[in-house]
Amino acid sequence: MKDEETGSWWQQVTGEAILGPLKGKTLKPVFLDELTFATWKREQPQGRVLSPDEKITAKGEYAPPDWEDRMLRVPVATQVNAPALDQRELVVGITVNGASAAYPVAALQKQNPIVDKLGGTPLLVLLGEDRKSIRAFARTVEGHEREFFLRPNSIPMRLVDDKGTEWDFTGTALSGPITGHKLTRIPTLQDYWFDWKAYHPHTMVYTLGDR
Repeated sequence: MKDEETGSWWQQVTGEAILGPLKGKTLKPVFLDELTFATWKREQPQGRVLSPDEKITAKGEYAPPDWEDRMLRVPVATQVNAPALDQRELVVGITVNGASAAYPVAALQKQNPIVDKLGGTPLLVLLGEDRKSIRAFARTVEGHEREFFLRPNSIPMRLVDDKGTEWDFTGTALSGPITGHKLTRIPTLQDYWFDWKAYHPHTMVYTLGDR
C-alpha cells in the first residue's frame, strides 16, 4: 500500500512501512471480522454498507470482480521452504502470546470446531454455518478451561460446552447461570499459506487430530 501524503509504501500484512520517509513505522492494527455478508447482516441488522466511489469507479481503479481468480494464476512472489502445505492453501493464521499457528480451512471444514492450545491459551477455532465465516475465541470461562462441541444440524449454529452451556457463533452464552457471558475474541487472518509462512517463519501447522 502507498500513502498519498508521504509516498511511503506499507506492507499489508504487518502494517509496517518498508520504503519511503516513514520506513520503520508501523500502523496500529484494528480488530476485524472476515464474514459472509449474510452472517454480518444477521448480526448487524442496522449496519451500513460502504458504497463504491463513483469517481473511482469511472476511472476503473477498483479491482475487477474476477481479481481473486486472476491472482490464482499468478506465481507466488515469495517461495517458502516448507512443504507442509500447498503454497496457496488457505489457512486461518492466529498469533497468541508470540506463538503462531496456521489452521488449514480444509481441516476446519472437516473438524469443526477445532479445540486447541496456542501460546498457553486454550483456543477455540470455529467455522460458521455458512462454511465460510471463521472466528476464534479463548475457551476460558471464569478462569476455567472448557471443552466445546458442535450441536449437530443446529441452525443457527449452536455449541455446547462440557458444563452444558449453549453458545452461539458470536461467542455468547445462551443458557445456564452465565447467560450473556462472552468469550474473549482472538484475532484471525485468513491468508494463503505462503504468505502467512513468510511473515511467521516459526509458525506451527495444525493437522487433524492434533490437540
